[in-house]
Amino acid sequence: MDEQELCRKRLMDLSRQAERRNRVTCSHFLNLNEQNIYHSSERMFRTESLAFGGYESAERQMVAFIPDALMFSGDFPIRCLLAEPKHAKYAGELSHRDVLGALMHLGIDRSKIGDIVCSEKKFYIFCEEDIQSFIAENLTKIGRTDMVLTAASDTGGISFSPVFEERPDTVASNRIDCIVARAYRLSRTRASDLIAGERVFIDGRCVTEASQPCPSGAIVSVRGKGRFVFETDQAFSKKGKLKVLFRMYV
Repeated sequence: MDEQELCRKRLMDLSRQAERRNRVTCSHFLNLNEQNIYHSSERMFRTESLAFGGYESAERQMVAFIPDALMFSGDFPIRCLLAEPKHAKYAGELSHRDVLGALMHLGIDRSKIGDIVCSEKKFYIFCEEDIQSFIAENLTKIGRTDMVLTAASDTGGISFSPVFEERPDTVASNRIDCIVARAYRLSRTRASDLIAGERVFIDGRCVTEASQPCPSGAIVSVRGKGRFVFETDQAFSKKGKLKVLFRMYV
């Protein structure tokens, strides 16, 4: 059984558990490939389901399976920790990779960690509820920088606004290969290769056709490149190209 089938089987089993026990059952955090499997399998589940990652537009998301007769308040077992340098003035430059590496060094399974959001020298770490205390007690250093960790709040109280670099541009058409190529300054051939390699996602769903159109407001994720919000009001330039706005996550 390949990894995709194993993931689908795990999700279906969680749905069955929720129905049998008559209680909400949650998955670990799903990456983009796993979310694509989730979306393609929804009709096979025996319960309702809802995905959330701790804040609006989170990339890594947890799925709650909800029995029919049950009301779900949306209280996912997700918590958020704020990690800050103990002495900000002397702190070195840290990146997402540094924070993730420090967490993995603690022996934590990647599926139990959601997004890691960088804001200046602060890092918001979304994680499963049951490992919040462990991280807070053990993540004392990232690289050579001493860190202080505090509970940011329950995730329901967090209003996180991503930072974007806005870039007006034009594209030849509303095809996803044109959009990805222009967003990352690639050739159409390279963009098509990324799509064929199942590395491009629109709102968490894997794109399989280079000619697929992209709706305005969609979040486009390209593994290894990043993600952006694609926007267009369907206006055209004098040369007949579609005017667009790339809102690149930074």
